[in-house]
Order: sequence, then C-alpha cells, then structure tokens
Amino acid sequence: MTTEATREFPQINAQQVQDLRDMIGKPVRSDRPHVTELTSDAIRHYAFGIGDRNPLWTDPDYAAAHGRTQLAPPSALLAMDKVFSGYVSGLPGIHAMYAGATFDFTRPLRVGDRLTGEATLAELIERPSRFAGRSWQQIYRVPFRDPDGELVCTGHSYCFRTERDSAREAKKYEEIRVEWSPEQIADIAQRYRDEEARRRGATPRYVEDVTVDEHLPAVTKGPYTATTAIAYLLGWGGLYVRAHGDAFDLFDRHPALGIPNEWGVPEPPERVHWDPDLARRVGVPGAYDYGPERVSWMGHVVTDWMGDDGFLQYLDVQVRRHNVLGELVTCDGRVTAVDTSTGTVEVSLYAVNQDGHESARGTARVVLPRRPAA
Repeated sequence: MTTEATREFPQINAQQVQDLRDMIGKPVRSDRPHVTELTSDAIRHYAFGIGDRNPLWTDPDYAAAHGRTQLAPPSALLAMDKVFSGYVSGLPGIHAMYAGATFDFTRPLRVGDRLTGEATLAELIERPSRFAGRSWQQIYRVPFRDPDGELVCTGHSYCFRTERDSAREAKKYEEIRVEWSPEQIADIAQRYRDEEARRRGATPRYVEDVTVDEHLPAVTKGPYTATTAIAYLLGWGGLYVRAHGDAFDLFDRHPALGIPNEWGVPEPPERVHWDPDLARRVGVPGAYDYGPERVSWMGHVVTDWMGDDGFLQYLDVQVRRHNVLGELVTCDGRVTAVDTSTGTVEVSLYAVNQDGHESARGTARVVLPRRPAA
C-alpha cells in the first residue's frame, strides 16, 4: 500500500479531473510538430523508422518510374501533430500511456503535403484498470487540413492516465526477459527477406480477386531494442525529446515533466522507452516500445498487401500491452468483408509477441482498383 513515505509521484485529485473535463470541446495547444511538410527525406526517415522499406515511400525514382508521385506511409501523419501522437494536457505528473488511434482519410498522403492538426479534447472517461487502480482515458479529435483548408484526414488518439505509484504496486506485469540464440536470429533475418518478396508493389490487387477470410502476409517487428526506439524517433520525433537549454526550457514551463535520473538531472517520462529502471518505477517490467510505433506497424501490414494502387481509407489500432526490449512482434490480418461495387475491403488486424500474447488489434478499410473490362 502506498504511503507518504513510499510515494514517488503525484496523485490524481478531483480538482485536476474537473479542470481537465472543462477542456472538453475546446482547442488544445500542441507542442511544435516534428514534421511540418512531408518532404521526400521526412517520408523516407519515417518509413525506415517503422521498418517499412516500400520503395513507394523511400525511393522517388521508383515512384516516377511507375508514373506516380512519391507517397508517405499513412501513419506518417503521427509526426505532424504531437497531440495525435499522445501529447496530453492536464493531470500534471500523472503517467500517460498511448492506447491507440484512428485515421479516416479522404486521400493518400503525398510528398509536399503541408498539413496542420486542429486538436480538441473529445472525451474524458474514467476506466477501471488492472494496471493501476485509477485510470482516465483521454480521447482527442484531430482533423488535418492542407493550406487551402481541405480536410485530408480526421484522426482520433486515445491515451490512458495512470498513477505511477499505484501501477508499480499493482504489479500487473511479471518480469520479462527474452534472449535469442544465433539460430533464432538467423530465422528472423530470413523472415524479413521473405517479407520483401511478398510485398504487392506495382502489381495491382483487384478487388474482384479478394475473398473473405483471405489472410494478409505477416510482417515481423523486432526483436525490439533501444536502437529500434531511436530509429523511430528519427522519423517521428517523440513527445518530449529535447536537449541542453531546450530541455531546461521545457521543464521550466512544465515542471512535472522533469523526473530526476540517477545523476539528479531532470529527464522526461518518455525515458521509459529506453530506461528499464524508470519503466519499472511506473509499473512496467522493462523499457518498452512506443504506442504510435505499434499503430504504424499495423498500417504496414495493410499497405504491403494492398499494393501501390490501393488506398488505406480507414485504420483503427488499439495497443493492448507493453512490448518490452527483446520482444518480437508478428503483425498480420484477415479479410472480413468485400464489396466489389465500391471496391472496398474490410480487414481485421492483430499482433502477437513471441509467446502468443496479444500486442495490438485493429481494423482497416481499403479501397482497391477494379479489374478493367475485357
């Protein structure tokens, strides 16, 4: 049981909850975006950060050779607005855990797009939690528009706020340690080579050829390391990753963000993604991946399957558990409905770790080309 002597972090109080509830429906000020324009480099960095080597994203010459404009992975939108990526307001010092996102697109993302998010707090819901006794779910609505005001995507992001001390004492997660043999690493490397060969690419996938219960080829992610997290940060930008005077300016404005490390230097709570000790202090068995990263992995499954001519119109992903350092995640999906009159296909998505535990789940809607008339 937490006492004043054992408490490390702030607790939620009723006034803070009411203050946050008063923000519902009002514009939310976001932190500066990591990407303001989807340049060719920005797209490439994001794609490689999620392990998606699709040349439609990474190689402008490939796109041009196929009569196309370079496109961006749909989840690259996460780099263009911090609220959409989990930057939450209210409840200072209360840990935030990203729980998922939805994307509802009017068109694909393409090179040169300059998009701005307009975030509002849509809902605040108290939820029972096995991870920590008290939990609130914050749901944000974030429409993205181009400079002409045209709507390109309506996003929603979901985040849970939990008391760090309560989460640590609940001990929902047992200690996890995963080790891989050289033979297993060789097998994983082969899986990656096989995935490259299965990508649909420039060969159209016609809606008439798709059947219900058809399985989407799996994509492999991991084994996860701190280097994996850094690679994602290069494309996505993170929430509070700052250095030197820029970091101290952030902590001056938001004192609850600064958690002293072993040298007494304040660092952001984002450090849980590479620091196993801080992760354990907030109730997780080890440093773990980013929620937006997991959302992006599920989008990768769909875009590899649908091919260059497909359009990922809708994506909804729920993050289900922590994916700690050393773990391997396999993401795949299954067709649940096909409408040849509109060219739309509904897909169920799921991801599991090396032990078969659910890592994420989701749904997608894809628009595929129809076979040309003979």
